[in-house]
Amino acid sequence: MGIILKRLRADGMVRFAILLGVFLAACGGSDVADGPDAAAGTVDAADLADAVSEFPGPGFGQISGECDVFDDELISTQPSLVHSAFDFERLYVEADEGMLSVGGRRIIGDGNAGGSSVLSEVFAFEMLKRCEAAELLKTETQISYDSQGKLTDFLAEIDSEKIGVSVTRAVGFPFDDPYELAQASSLLEGKLGDILQSSENVSADDRWRKQILAVLAYAPEHADVLAQAWETIDATTRADTIVHIMVTNGQDDFIYCDGACP
Repeated sequence: MGIILKRLRADGMVRFAILLGVFLAACGGSDVADGPDAAAGTVDAADLADAVSEFPGPGFGQISGECDVFDDELISTQPSLVHSAFDFERLYVEADEGMLSVGGRRIIGDGNAGGSSVLSEVFAFEMLKRCEAAELLKTETQISYDSQGKLTDFLAEIDSEKIGVSVTRAVGFPFDDPYELAQASSLLEGKLGDILQSSENVSADDRWRKQILAVLAYAPEHADVLAQAWETIDATTRADTIVHIMVTNGQDDFIYCDGACP
């Protein structure tokens, strides 16, 4: 599907956080914060989003699909597959950072171990924050391991469980070419294998209950192919990992490119 058609799928941005900010300012402010990471005395859209109990919570981009669904999946010994979507009315820019959660801003501030995937990690966390009330515990460079190897992108707490989260992007090149089953299988097998390695090497202090593989998918067609590929992967590789496919619709170049995509 062409980029022009992809852009037409955007349904619009939800701005609840801004409205809540106006309301609380009129009431004299609030001290709501996201744990010790929040700046003292600072209240903005992100802090308010962290306090919202309805799902999905407010933030940059509209969320649809499965939300507030993690329960037994977090402790199950079986793998699971979850489908959600972001719809972006416009490109994310640095000035929009205030619409992110405190954890999302922290991932930006801390950076990662290399590469250009920081915003994909940020929005993977935003999905988990806004849909599953995730709290960020550690970013990629803060997680400790007993031996060198593959790294997990961040450590979160969901329903009182420590959960490792690894993030990847499902997109081909050129971006609008059909996404083939072989591409999806190679991506999932590689990333699920990396998860097994990082789970084996993580130190006792940071050891998670299990991991989530967050896959940001360029289009719904990519998500369909990923689901087909997941069904064919052997049980040892799938292990107990939750694969959470997050389709990105609309103006999502910032997820896949440094600036506008070619």
